[in-house]
Amino acid sequence: MTEHEHIKLPEGSIEKQTTTLNLGPTHPATHGVFQNILELDGERIVSAEQTVGYIHRAFEKIAERRPLYQITPLTDRLNYCSSPINNMGWHLTCEKLLGVQTPKRVDYLRVIIMELARISDHLICNSIVGVDAGAYTGFLYVMQYRELIYEIYEEICGSRLTTNIGRIGGFERNFNDIAFQKIEKFLKEYPGVLKEFIGLFERNRIFMDRTQGTGAISAERALNYGFTGPNLRATGVDYDVRVHSPYSSYEDFDFHIPVGSTGDNYDRWQVRNEEMWQSLNIIEQAFRKVQDFKGAEAEIFHADVPEYFLPEKKDVYTKMEALIYHFKIIMGETDIPAGEIYQSVEGGNGELGFYLISDGGRAPYRLHFRRPCFIYYQAFEELTKGSLLSDAIITMSSLNLIAGEMDA
Repeated sequence: MTEHEHIKLPEGSIEKQTTTLNLGPTHPATHGVFQNILELDGERIVSAEQTVGYIHRAFEKIAERRPLYQITPLTDRLNYCSSPINNMGWHLTCEKLLGVQTPKRVDYLRVIIMELARISDHLICNSIVGVDAGAYTGFLYVMQYRELIYEIYEEICGSRLTTNIGRIGGFERNFNDIAFQKIEKFLKEYPGVLKEFIGLFERNRIFMDRTQGTGAISAERALNYGFTGPNLRATGVDYDVRVHSPYSSYEDFDFHIPVGSTGDNYDRWQVRNEEMWQSLNIIEQAFRKVQDFKGAEAEIFHADVPEYFLPEKKDVYTKMEALIYHFKIIMGETDIPAGEIYQSVEGGNGELGFYLISDGGRAPYRLHFRRPCFIYYQAFEELTKGSLLSDAIITMSSLNLIAGEMDA
């Protein structure tokens, strides 16, 4: 849908027409339900206005009426391309409020899952950037490995996209042998696939012309907006929550933070590629650490927090204490400590934070999700003004905007 507007020019000059283009809210190029109202001078963008709220679901208010463990499925619907990171971030928030210390094996298992989710997120983002540049092959090639990651999730928790994986204190069950075999298979096969994927693009003249110099932002402007994640690191700022505010024992791992220099679409694409290599390295380290646990330690998959972790069903049938805990957890009848905390994790597309205020009741008094996509989208006009319409499409892809996260 378009409409024409007239630009008023000095007297005596020829009147010039611009076109208003509604890019979205359901246009395929938006990759989600959100709108861009673009004013075009031919193919050149004169101005842009962003609109969100088309799938607003009031997650934060819903969460304020639910006990802690029932909030985990809500977090799945934020960045659904890497939902396990959302889940783990929420569990870490709860554990920080409750004072729960998780065992090292739990931390390492969580790291494996979070880094697999990061790879899944990045391969989707970078392959879609390729599609929007006209290259469909890379997308088809790497999707089979996103599928393998989903099979790992499925083996661990029974779910794939919106996983609801893990629990406060750890996981709902131990990883079985099939899960570890699938992780080994992924570690063995994906490096070669990633190398080929990168080779399809990084010396492709069409792709480079479409991405280099487009959608650029400076480090100063990115920081002013509140950018984090790959979009900030592409400008040259080496901020990563895993390093600057370690959680889940990330301090036990050796890896580096990839950075760019120009903050354009090409640097964002390159940073995500390098981050996939780093994630593979972290998963390999975590996998070895998990294998070092023997005997009883190898059976540990959650902390000892009976007030918040569901007991095994056989214990519910035979032990009064387990029956009481089961009833109180299911019915949401456990009071939580009063407090005010903020916990963040390095999500697939930036810093995902949870700001929780508790008044000592059975649900959060106030809860706010810091969604990185909502922040990136505010900069969209600055990133695209003066560029071509085709540049706006690929810039939107490289920012990794997820509609479900913007409209929390």
